[in-house]
Formats: sequence, C-alpha cells, structure tokens
Amino acid sequence: MNDSLVVESLHEHLTDKKVQKAIEIQSEIRAYLGKFFREHGFIEVPPVIISPITDPLNHPVLDPSIDYYGMKYGLTKSMIFHKQILAKELGSIFTFSPNIRLETPEKEKTGRHLSEFTQIDVEKRNASREDMMSLVEDLMVGLTRHVKESRAGDLKILGRELKVPQKPFRAFRFLDAEKEYGKDFEAVLSSKMKDPFWIIDIPLENREFYDMESDSQPGVLRDMDLIYPEGFGEGLSGGEREFLQDRIKERIRKKGQSEEQFKWILAYSSKGLTPSAGFGIGIERLTRYICGLKRIEDTHPFPKTPGKLSL
Repeated sequence: MNDSLVVESLHEHLTDKKVQKAIEIQSEIRAYLGKFFREHGFIEVPPVIISPITDPLNHPVLDPSIDYYGMKYGLTKSMIFHKQILAKELGSIFTFSPNIRLETPEKEKTGRHLSEFTQIDVEKRNASREDMMSLVEDLMVGLTRHVKESRAGDLKILGRELKVPQKPFRAFRFLDAEKEYGKDFEAVLSSKMKDPFWIIDIPLENREFYDMESDSQPGVLRDMDLIYPEGFGEGLSGGEREFLQDRIKERIRKKGQSEEQFKWILAYSSKGLTPSAGFGIGIERLTRYICGLKRIEDTHPFPKTPGKLSL
C-alpha cells in the first residue's frame, strides 16, 4: 500500500461514525474498569514497555527486540512476570498494559487480532482461580449493565442489543469440551452460547510454564479462559501461578525451554515469590464484544492489523 492510500484509509476509518462511537464507548469501559478495581482494593501500577524478560507465549509471533548500549530489551508481550513480582510486594495490582505481539499475517482473517493492543492486567496475592473467576463475573455483569444504561443511544446507533449476563457463568473443562465438540470447540461453543462462559483445566502443553500445574491432576493447569458468546471468541486468559523456584525450573524444562532464557524471573524467585492468581483482558476485544462489531480494527483509532501498514 502506497503512502497516499495509507493516509486515505486512515481518514476514512477515523471519520466512520461506527468507529467514533466504539472509541467513545471504550473510554467509558476504561473508566469503569479503573473504578471497579480500585473499589475492590487493587492498586494501579505503571505499565512496562521494554524489559529483558516478557511473556514467551504459546504460539508463534515475531520477537522484536532493541539493543540499547549493549543491553538487550524486548517489547512487552504481556507483563506476567512483572505482575507476579508486584503481587508479592503490593498485594493486589492492575495496570493498563500496552502489548506488542507481531502476529503472523494470516491472523488478519480472524477479525480479533491486533499487533498492538492494550490489556488490563490484574494479579492478586494469595488468590485462587475461583476467586478471580468470581471477580471477573462481577466485573462483566456490572460493566455490561453500566454501558447498556449509560450508552443506550450509542448502542442503538451501532445496532447492538447488549445482554447483561448472570452469575455464575457456565464452565467447561477443556478436555470434556474437546471430546464433545472437537478440536475447534472454542469457536463452536462461542457461536452457540448466549452468555460469556469459561474454559477451565487446560492441558499443560497448551499454556506457558508460569501457570500452575494441578497437584491433584498432573498435566492439567489451574487456568481459565473467558469466552465471549455470539462468536466473539476469547476475551480473557488467566489462572494461578507457579511460585516455587524448583517448580518453575521443572515447568521450564517440560516446555523444552532454557533456564538462561528466564534467568531474571528465576533470580527474583530465589528471594521468594508468593502464591497469586490473575488475568489479562484485551480492551479492544472487550470493546468489540460490547459494541457488537465485526472487526476489532473498529475499536482503535490507529489499528495495527497483522500484515498491514498503519500509522
């Protein structure tokens, strides 16, 4: 795409009433999220943009890094390790974390992937998965009700009939769902369901080393994903964390990774991490679901679509 087409495409995007309304609603969502977590005793902390350690992820992405006077930094894919450290020292934390994940170009087809996005990252000391699931359910019920009431006119312009869910959300065990609905069970269930739901007890090979393996179910993690209904797909990922250094080393080995790659979190774990649980919610995906939008690009003024140039 040449320069003039890039600018013309951006102008068309920014003058689209649907995009403008989605950005306005996202502002309301951000304000509600900050208020919600503060009222529940969480401290907002600054995001980390560059670091020698970041989320390894469990799927392929390009791995951007910079050399700064002989020091190597990577761009943050998520603040998972920083969250664990802060939860130990501060208790309950959240942050609006900009994330860079240079996804492969075919992810453009999904309508729900951006290479640059923000997630609200949350972690709580001595919390369980079930604690976090209950917290998220309270959040989703309150947020959808608030937006439905405060932005009724904007939702009408977008043609969105937003449903307020009820607690508790339904939960599916990963292997049970896979057995009943096949490998693509997440998409199948997302299309079938009318309310957000959980996928829990995720197999070890499907997640990163930092998520806690169950003591009673070896090979199964104390994880959870929140899936939006109506075909909108995954909106949140989280769980309990490994915090003992020997267990972290064991999990790194199980993933076929090296201790050198994660030397910084191993070094800090020698000072003693604490049990914690948390999650990350993609703000753009949440906005897409709330607004009922087909494409995630419509939630961001300058969307970075995989494989495309954007200002």
